[in-house]
Amino acid sequence: MLLVALTVTGVINRTRAVLAGRKGLRFFQHVMDISVLLRKGAVYSDVTGTLFRIAPCVYLGASLLALLFVPVADLDPLLSFHGDVVLVAYLLALSRVALILAALDTGSSFEGMGASREALYGALIEPAIMLAMATLAMFCGYSSLADIFSTARSLDVNLTIVMLLLGYVFIKIMFVEAGRVPVDDPRTHLELTMVHEVMCLDFSGIDLAMIHIGGWLKNAVMAVIAADAVAVAVCFRWEFAAPAAVLLAGLSVGITESLRARNKLARNTTYILTVTAMSALVLFVGYLLMKNIEIV
Repeated sequence: MLLVALTVTGVINRTRAVLAGRKGLRFFQHVMDISVLLRKGAVYSDVTGTLFRIAPCVYLGASLLALLFVPVADLDPLLSFHGDVVLVAYLLALSRVALILAALDTGSSFEGMGASREALYGALIEPAIMLAMATLAMFCGYSSLADIFSTARSLDVNLTIVMLLLGYVFIKIMFVEAGRVPVDDPRTHLELTMVHEVMCLDFSGIDLAMIHIGGWLKNAVMAVIAADAVAVAVCFRWEFAAPAAVLLAGLSVGITESLRARNKLARNTTYILTVTAMSALVLFVGYLLMKNIEIV
């Protein structure tokens, strides 16, 4: 899981460079940048309080804890209990809330604007996450990710197709959670159009490093769940799922950012609601297939 988290960003950067005909950054340049930040101290504004200082720790801790519940195909996760699918979704939400509150604590109008957008996008994408998790639980009869994917190996062909669709949904959810094109662009420097990056303007040094690492871990959570869903239909082995997670997340983000521009802010709500509707449709189709209901 940690290896997936570290390599996804490298694949994204290399994919963008290849499609643009550039030499591009070194594969692990993002890791070297973080190592520099980890050696620097943090600078705090006089108007910020304790909430701003603990937010990076909460963001990183929640992302890391969510990572521990996700299996990599036939490899069991480090932590597991009945109902942990709900906990994983709420841990991802907790990391988002911590960053939103920290942005509001600065008193900056720009960061408050980014926090309000992040809160809106989070509220819109969370139903998609819960519906996708509910589809997994419905198929396998379990509410633990470890039990879900251990049981999913015995699904029939029809339900396996739905698992492939679920993998696609989780990749779309990752675009929103990671703040990537077309929802957001981490490379932009226009504060009026920034969402995730504008909330991190006041962070520096080790605090900024923890936020970046937490973002990598959140990407790995969604990427590995998507790869597990694909592995059910192809090859349910960790040797397949781990590279598949890197390629699914890295290539999809890299190709999308190379071939299209980010949405206008007014279109982002429609885009996210479309992902939620897609997740609901997958749940409905899966229910019909489980009940052997013929669709005329």
